[in-house]
Amino acid sequence: MKFDIIIVGSGPGGYVAAIRASQLGKKVAVVERESLGGVCLNWGCIPTKALIKSAQVFNYIEHASDFGITISDSKVDFDKMIGRSRDIAGGMSKGVQFLMKKNKITVLEGEGKLVRGKKVEVKGEKGTETHEADHIIIATGARSRELPSLKQDGKKIIGYREAMTLEKQPKSMVVVGAGAIGTEFAYVYNSIGTKVTVVEYMKQGLVPREDKDISKELGKVFKKAGVDVKAGTAVEKVDTSGSGCKVTVKNQKSGKEEVIECDIVLSAAGVAPNTENIGLEALGIKTDRGIIQVDEYYNTNVKGIYAIGDCAPGPALAHVASAEGIVCVEKIAGLQVEPIDYNNIPSCTYCVPEVASVGFTEESAKEAGYEVKVGKFPFTASGKAKAVGHPEGFVKVIYDKKYGEWLGAHIIGYNATELIAEVIAARKLETTGHEIIKSIHPHPTMSEAIMEASAAAYDEVIHL
Repeated sequence: MKFDIIIVGSGPGGYVAAIRASQLGKKVAVVERESLGGVCLNWGCIPTKALIKSAQVFNYIEHASDFGITISDSKVDFDKMIGRSRDIAGGMSKGVQFLMKKNKITVLEGEGKLVRGKKVEVKGEKGTETHEADHIIIATGARSRELPSLKQDGKKIIGYREAMTLEKQPKSMVVVGAGAIGTEFAYVYNSIGTKVTVVEYMKQGLVPREDKDISKELGKVFKKAGVDVKAGTAVEKVDTSGSGCKVTVKNQKSGKEEVIECDIVLSAAGVAPNTENIGLEALGIKTDRGIIQVDEYYNTNVKGIYAIGDCAPGPALAHVASAEGIVCVEKIAGLQVEPIDYNNIPSCTYCVPEVASVGFTEESAKEAGYEVKVGKFPFTASGKAKAVGHPEGFVKVIYDKKYGEWLGAHIIGYNATELIAEVIAARKLETTGHEIIKSIHPHPTMSEAIMEASAAAYDEVIHL
């Protein structure tokens, strides 16, 4: 068949691009080898949040007495917890199926491969079909990255997929990597009673790409919860010959080695792009370490072929892939399109307390040459935070001293991933610190802390 646009991959980049293209009057097809919605809906964003919520509910029950409620004999039903997560993922994937039909998008089931002449071969259960399009968007996403010292076998050394479908709860687990994926799973399993050790190569420790104050605060919370975090530490090898695993780790500063015994090792050391065997080499499409190289409108070096999401440069985040997909198809359709400002992309980690940030860290702002005003407001001073039982964490804001430009914000605390949206919108509108201070925030709310932190930056804070 001939289409205006064929999109290879139906994750949050691919299916969103397809819907927007259909809205713009294009004849669209999506190629998908597994389940509509990609990793995010089926194995990432959505099912992990379901597991996190189950862990959070169990934590609430375990600390019910703090709220004046007595509950006895509570326990985790691991099978039902996993089952709920899978059911939610399945429901979301069906939702994408509905959207495909609603928007008259053709779904081509099978493995997609680009061939010469603006064509895509789709190898499915019924054989191989070839389809043609004026424009082809590669949105093949990414998978769990394997370290040389940590080859995944799917049983004792696992990736995020297996972590969501284990047959039984492990008594102990080593999580390798303290980014969003590793930190979220460490929270889930620790909360339901698994002994968790986190090993992170970077010396900053948990969420190492966040502001240093955020990492430090989250480290305190995790330590109090019983998670052992080994920062600045590398995994040398894993012995799986016995009934469990023996993980040899080495501290990068002291050189000291240590052996940690556990039931399961979860490899959460980032992701690798799915760009092998999809025809890139034959077409001469440029890549760098497997990542497809594109311009600001996602054109590759081959005319009419584009790449978005985790297989292209930029943050490997679902909301980034969706935004890139929309920009890409709007540009194809001839609309006036503004390139994405990657310095105003939010980063979110959904452990408890949640972590959210956008823009410059204090350190990176100074490195960029800004003279800064920094304000911080702890949730211990927030009436709402105390009332809901989550006084941990803070809001930290960074402003340019000369013009009042909002350079960045970093939040750790209850509902941080919801609070960050105010900052993103305000920065898009070029709001200054004084305008945030003079914007009346409702009381009592967690959002007041953003106003108070901004006031602290200008020595006007009231409740601290």
